[in-house]
Amino acid sequence: MTSDTTLRDTTPLTRWLLRLPDDDATARIFCFPYSGVGGSMFNQWPRRIGGIEVCSIQLPGRENRLRERHYGTYADLAEVLVDQLLPHLDRPFAFFGHCAGALPAFETARLLAERGLPTPQQLFVSAQVAPHDCPHDRFLDMSDDELRAELEFLTATRGGLVHPQLIELGLAILHEDLTANRVYRRSAPIEVPFPITVLHWSEDPEVTAAELRGWQHYSADVRFPVVEGGHYDFLSAPEPLLEHLSEPFAHAHGTCQC
Repeated sequence: MTSDTTLRDTTPLTRWLLRLPDDDATARIFCFPYSGVGGSMFNQWPRRIGGIEVCSIQLPGRENRLRERHYGTYADLAEVLVDQLLPHLDRPFAFFGHCAGALPAFETARLLAERGLPTPQQLFVSAQVAPHDCPHDRFLDMSDDELRAELEFLTATRGGLVHPQLIELGLAILHEDLTANRVYRRSAPIEVPFPITVLHWSEDPEVTAAELRGWQHYSADVRFPVVEGGHYDFLSAPEPLLEHLSEPFAHAHGTCQC
């Protein structure tokens, strides 16, 4: 038995999402957390963007799944998520991933397409270079002291308690996530049959607009909008971001009511 098969057989669907999706949503956007954190990173987001339900993915090895083993690689994770998310891909949907969270989002969407299953209306990539330009993450070269400082900053930014034991726990999770990031790279671009929106944050010091252009080789429909703000401003769900996320579903629910 491979590790991903074991996860598939034993892990209830409810544990892969912070909450079960509502039946009355007109569309869904599945949000992938970035390295070192869980689905609660989207707690400041609205539950709905108009008729679109925000569905936060919860990964093993953190938060309410702390006792479970790490997911392994992004490819391993995609294999599991395809099966786990499929029951909820019964209406228009999109994937959103910021920074490293965009990579398993891409791999999951790619695998859905490869298997002839429903594919996202849009893949939203935020502040992340294309797979053939990976790895590209400033965390990869940081010392533990520097990583602790980043975790303390992120915890405070999200309104959490900066407790030494929790920071050490977060550091252990971050190390495993960075291992997955470090080994991920595609040798060349591959074209996928769904549109991609690549979001650049105007004041982001971690990735430039030019570095994001590699995504232009991955789909016949790739857009590169600029959103005002810095690398972590997506955490507060600014209205311009929500407007971009609602665009693919405009025909399904009318004007966005963010």
